[in-house]
Parts: sequence; structure tokens; C-alpha cells
Amino acid sequence: YKAKFDTTAGAFVIEVHAEWAPHAADRFYNLVKNGYYDSGRFFRVVPGFMVQFGINGDPAIQKNWENATIPDEKVTQGNTRGFVTFAKSSAPNSRTTQVFINFADNSRLNRDGFAPFGKVISGMEIVDKINSVYGQQPNQGRIQAEGNAYLSKSFPKLDYIKKATIEK
Repeated sequence: YKAKFDTTAGAFVIEVHAEWAPHAADRFYNLVKNGYYDSGRFFRVVPGFMVQFGINGDPAIQKNWENATIPDEKVTQGNTRGFVTFAKSSAPNSRTTQVFINFADNSRLNRDGFAPFGKVISGMEIVDKINSVYGQQPNQGRIQAEGNAYLSKSFPKLDYIKKATIEK
């Protein structure tokens, strides 16, 4: 399936391949389909590395997902430019809702179990334009606790997802 992201920077499309990472593909589908990513900020943007999103702007909604982990999966694709992967901690089976898009060849992530489940097939030039002025400054704990209110006040120039939809 394909997921279209209409953002403040423009639109891009991710093509998801369930055979690459079935648990990730299923989770991503459900999050997109149910509007989870809508109004979500691109809160971590590291040029030459990746752009990350996936903390809901409403702390009440986010709280429902913080322990909803999905199992780790075998890495079948490389973390190279345009490939999309769920973020995780060093703990096993720690993926939840946060994903990132690789800006470059980040193959070193493969050995750490970051399993890509999709790839940007159009609009990678839009992904490249996502505002990186704040880098990794936004505090993820505060985003989870305070949502978009915190981000809008402290990081007003963050780009965000207007709407994400599943396309056939």
C-alpha cells in the first residue's frame, strides 16, 4: 500500500512493503488510517542522517500508545536514502509509533535491528526540505507529556503533517 503525507513542506508518498517487516507495515497502516500522525510534528531532523516523527500532538492519545510495542523483525532491506523505519530503543521489542526517514546511507543501523518497512517513492525532495533549524532540541518526554502545545510555543518553526492518508 501507499501512504500519502500532506505536510507544511509539501507532499510525499511512502510505499510500504509488508514482506519487508510485516508487524511494522501493519502498525503503520493502522496509525495512518486512524489519523494518528495528523498534526504531528517532525520533531527530530538531523541533516545527513534522518527525519523523525510519530509522537501524537495530543498527550491523551499519545499515552494510549506508549506501551503498545511491536515485536522486532529481521532486517531485510538496508537503511539507505528514502527508506522508512520505526525508531526503537536498545531494549528488545521497543517499537511503538515513531518512525524515521533516512536522508543518507545509514546502513550501520541494520546491525542494530532497525528494519525498514517502506520507502519514499515520490516527494523525497520535500522530505529534504523539512525544517532542521531545531535539530534534536525538542525534548521527547515533554512532547509526550505536553504535545503540540509545547512544540508550538517552544519550536514554532517545526514542519508538521497536515494529513496522512492511505492510497490504493
